[in-house]
Amino acid sequence: MNIRKRPLGLAVAAGLAVALGLAPARATTVSPTMIDLQTSGRGVVSNISVTNTGAGPLPVEIVTTALDATSTGFAPGKESTDDLLVTPPSALIPAGQTQTFRVQWIGDPETTASRHFYVSINQLPVKLPEGQSAVQIVYNFQVLVSASAPDKKPVLAIRSVEPTTVEGKPAATVVVENSGQAHGYISQHRLKLSETNAAGAEVFTKTISGAEFQQLVGYGLVASGQTRAVTVPIDGVLKGGKLSAVLLDERAQ
Repeated sequence: MNIRKRPLGLAVAAGLAVALGLAPARATTVSPTMIDLQTSGRGVVSNISVTNTGAGPLPVEIVTTALDATSTGFAPGKESTDDLLVTPPSALIPAGQTQTFRVQWIGDPETTASRHFYVSINQLPVKLPEGQSAVQIVYNFQVLVSASAPDKKPVLAIRSVEPTTVEGKPAATVVVENSGQAHGYISQHRLKLSETNAAGAEVFTKTISGAEFQQLVGYGLVASGQTRAVTVPIDGVLKGGKLSAVLLDERAQ
């Protein structure tokens, strides 16, 4: 969620800014925050629901941004967003009501690489009565949309793991490569971390479930063809040995 400040007029009324800015923000819910689409079949369509539980109308607009995969995640790119259609492009949501936005893939059904977008639900400033001015704080809610062909699969593999620290606590930087033609999620696997000493004896091991990985790191989205590094906190003290990691089937016992 991003926050923007938009000045309306020259005078700033702090009380009015709070009343107009913070209350609507707390009164807006967006669901879901991540969407997986298929490029053909029934999976080409999904919905985003925006609920206004505030006391006044909520004006919003939709802005779609294509994303490029990076070594640590995703960043805004320059690709066209014409393959993704979101309707309606804007809405005025009455108090207590929910607006549904339709998200549909309309691009190549036989794509051999995953595509990724941010669909931003941007709150617009409320028009003030004539002669009144204030600074309004408006919020942007971003939904991550990923699309892959239904007959393509992700192939995730760990390429390296190195010890590191996060705020002085032990952690591991795990580099994961996706050589498949569809996007995948690290959190759909279990991640097993192990440490061995100079003699090859195991001195530490920890298996992180998909649900725990989501809490510690996030979903761990890896685009097709992407090599991505994630930092995983470790509940334990590393002893200076050699770290290794492996992805296990989340459904395995």
